Amino acid sequence: MTSDERSFTGDLTNATTSRPSPARFAACYAELAAAGATGIVSIHVSAELSGTIDSARAAARDAPVPVEVIDSRSIAMGLGYPVLAAARTAENGATLDEVTAAARRCLRTTRSFFYVDDLDYLRRSGRIGTAASLVGSALMIKPLLHFVDGRISLLEKVRTASRAIARLEDLAVQAAGTGPVRVAVQHLNATERAEALAERLPKRLPAVVDLQVVEVGAELGIHVGPGFLGLTVTPEDA
Repeated sequence: MTSDERSFTGDLTNATTSRPSPARFAACYAELAAAGATGIVSIHVSAELSGTIDSARAAARDAPVPVEVIDSRSIAMGLGYPVLAAARTAENGATLDEVTAAARRCLRTTRSFFYVDDLDYLRRSGRIGTAASLVGSALMIKPLLHFVDGRISLLEKVRTASRAIARLEDLAVQAAGTGPVRVAVQHLNATERAEALAERLPKRLPAVVDLQVVEVGAELGIHVGPGFLGLTVTPEDA
């Protein structure tokens, strides 16, 4: 079974995903060019997790305008914040090179940490190794994860869900430093946890200028499962 990111609301257990074809990207690039775009910055989920970027690159070679294809090396708002940075820069009349540079700067300074209730979703989808998934099942250990070179990697092992969530908060504070930041709390079917975390964060991050609570869609939910909770932190000027 495949899912549509915008409409899937059912059981994720047996759902699967597939990457868009180069033809879909080619049609999108052509439509943007026809609407007046003189260049395109195309930012995508980590190549270590999806072949989406390969389709984008294939289409970019024959696009009617220059296309800069960027591997975000991340997911969710780890991808979203660089997209927003690129859009803000483009709105100010920047060149293609300047918009590309803005996206890449944001990528370098954006950090994501996340917790999953059940690592089996990541194991089944091939997004994390069997050995790492066993860490979560042994003794009911709750793993905290992050990205290393575009791959999902074990960061820490925590004994309980409550401690894992508290540690997520600590990691966000450390990543934020003392400057102004934007923060996204992401979750899947964990609204109460996410909202409670978002309520606590401003007390520890007085320089936060924007705080969002976002429920991820089915495309990501298939891989992380219900109970997913993530934090993404990016500098305000990124």
